[in-house]
Amino acid sequence: MGILTDDMKRVVRQQRLAFVATVCADNTPNLSPKGTIAVWDDDHLAFANIRSPQTISNLRHNSSIEINVVDPMVRKGYRFKGTATIMNSGARYEEMMASFTARGVSNLIRDVVVIKVEHALPVTSPAYDLGLSEAEIRSRWEHHYDAIKRGSEESTGE
Repeated sequence: MGILTDDMKRVVRQQRLAFVATVCADNTPNLSPKGTIAVWDDDHLAFANIRSPQTISNLRHNSSIEINVVDPMVRKGYRFKGTATIMNSGARYEEMMASFTARGVSNLIRDVVVIKVEHALPVTSPAYDLGLSEAEIRSRWEHHYDAIKRGSEESTGE
């Protein structure tokens, strides 16, 4: 069995949006959203490079990467740390491209980034420390997003 649990895979598959942290050449952090995050297998995640020149440049300089995927409604998710490999040719690349195409990802993909997950930890909201249930937290955030849809200034904090 690999490092990715069934629940980790579920969260990644359901959310599809990840925040990817890399290290710039000047050792400052770079954080970039990726809407194509996918589970590749029990030990690897992947995302498509559609428009990520800074992320790719950073990974060529330093392959260390952290990815956070969080369900915004229940404020739970995971952080994945590992090493990235940039792929733009070969059989594995073609297989991954076919997988992204099947998901409806644009044909503007320049590369595929594969992450060997070395560490994975849960991320949860401090609201759980207050004793709130998942249902209560979901309800608060549903109310918040409904207010946004209505154009209201109402807000819900954690």
